[in-house]
Amino acid sequence: MRAIFIFVFVLAAQFLYAQNHDDDVAIIKSYRTLSNKAIAKHDVNGIAQFWLDDFVQVIGRGTYETGKENIIASWQALFNSNAQVVYVRTPEKIVVSDNDTMAWESGKWTGIHTYSKGGNYAAMWIKRNGIWMLKAELFVSLKPDKQQ
Repeated sequence: MRAIFIFVFVLAAQFLYAQNHDDDVAIIKSYRTLSNKAIAKHDVNGIAQFWLDDFVQVIGRGTYETGKENIIASWQALFNSNAQVVYVRTPEKIVVSDNDTMAWESGKWTGIHTYSKGGNYAAMWIKRNGIWMLKAELFVSLKPDKQQ
């Protein structure tokens, strides 16, 4: 009887643990959707709301920038120079750490009216004060746009 109790307890604990991760995954996906919408509207503050102050971003060409304020300035310059540019990131996998403090997101990105039509990306999320924030993003351009 004790073995059955332990089995049921472990099963219930795993279910609750999975539910917590499901909630975190859903939150990260919703943040990605909001970020995509902000990019489509060229709303830099809407994009940056998910970045930590020491955020790092590696763009598809392999160049990188560090610091939220620097990256905000780069996005603003991009939008000022290219009124049609849009990027869409589509998550394929989100893995939350065992202690619920970090998450790995990976997927595909698409570029519209830009140097590349897309590729793969990965993102590192950190939970600070109960809120998921981006620490880093890495984009790799795999579909260069030869027309631009």
